[in-house]
Amino acid sequence: MNVCKNESRPDKNSKNHDCPVSTNQKAFLLKYRRRIRLIRFSRFLLLAGFLLLWEGCAQAGLINDFIFSSPTRMYDCFLKAVNEQHLFYHILVTIGETLLSFLIVSAASLFLAALLWSCKTIYEILEPALVMMNSLPKSALAPVLIVWMGNNVKTVIVTGILLAIFASTITLTGGFYKTDLDKIRLMKTLGAGKRDVLFKLLIPSSIPLILSTMKVNIGLCLVGVIIGEFMAARSGLGYLIIYSSQVFQMDMVMLSILILCVIAVVMYQTISMISRKING
Repeated sequence: MNVCKNESRPDKNSKNHDCPVSTNQKAFLLKYRRRIRLIRFSRFLLLAGFLLLWEGCAQAGLINDFIFSSPTRMYDCFLKAVNEQHLFYHILVTIGETLLSFLIVSAASLFLAALLWSCKTIYEILEPALVMMNSLPKSALAPVLIVWMGNNVKTVIVTGILLAIFASTITLTGGFYKTDLDKIRLMKTLGAGKRDVLFKLLIPSSIPLILSTMKVNIGLCLVGVIIGEFMAARSGLGYLIIYSSQVFQMDMVMLSILILCVIAVVMYQTISMISRKING
């Protein structure tokens, strides 16, 4: 009996499969695509409704548009900032610092997790410290980092790293320890060492966990970078928010926050897309 590959998984290329598509499968795919379109339309409708409500309240005087701004005021502020050619510079600074923090966190947390898995005694010794550092509000460390490292980009990047690395390390190490022990015993019985187990079993089997952790890390690194820019920066969206609030340019404050939301969504969706490509 021949079974069609990928028969149960809806994708855009289903019609190109060698096997004929059954009526039930066609109905399922149609229902799935309708659901995706409904979700996307609902998201757009929710966003448009929020912006229209915000603008309407500002125009009707229900809220003070000087304090709360409005979509039209933010649009005018965006055009002015583009003409002055400084907004994109601050955006690129924040994106660059976030990506650098994210790459360091991803590599360092994977290395630390592998190290802690290879020696369980060290993990049991350090676990309370990792939990404590993960629970510590990182904004409390920012003034200390300024004294230690100075008022510069390094402080911003380190703040972004500190916000994500402890949680990421704990999550990955826990995932490594949850790997099927029977598979590990089988590999060791066949002569595999810890290095073979790590690179041929633990890391490949933990790819979904690693990708899921990366989705969280990109957001945490962005938050950490913004905290660092609040405290120790002369550029970036965090600095722009603090400076604009001090001179009561609330349109720029709200515009910067909106841009941060867009950056966060784009970064998360990029990691999600990469995750889907890897997972097939």
